[in-house]
Amino acid sequence: MMKHAGIALIFSLVLAVPAGAVQPDEVLDNPQLESRAREISKELRCLVCQNQSIDDSDAELAKDLRVLVRERLVEGDSDEQVLSFITDRYGDYVLLRPPVNAGTALLWAGPFAIVLIAGAIVAVWLRRRQNQPASASGTGLSEEEQARLAKLIDQDDKPA
Repeated sequence: MMKHAGIALIFSLVLAVPAGAVQPDEVLDNPQLESRAREISKELRCLVCQNQSIDDSDAELAKDLRVLVRERLVEGDSDEQVLSFITDRYGDYVLLRPPVNAGTALLWAGPFAIVLIAGAIVAVWLRRRQNQPASASGTGLSEEEQARLAKLIDQDDKPA
């Protein structure tokens, strides 16, 4: 029984490895160029899926970008020239790790700004909560309100 469970675990782990979306007709004959193409493709974002590299995406646009990368490599472009060509056409957004510059500053600083703003809101809320005077009974009611409440409770307890 344990042997079968072990085999099933290994089989499920093998299936869990993400398969690349590169089709056989896209693969270059030169293994070094194909390796470079794969590395470049892992750095480029699929503009349709937005959180996958073009190497992992089945979208038609991702396929077009993979083919474009391979065409540029066959023409003799360096990796940097290929990335520059793609970013000139599609902008820095196509990079999975966009550079820090004026155009991407909000993208990089946004999460930190949200955390800081949320922290400031919580700090102000806690400070206001601490500065509120607590009533003797802990109910937050004034003495007059407590007296009225006690009178109403006494009326409900009396039999009709």
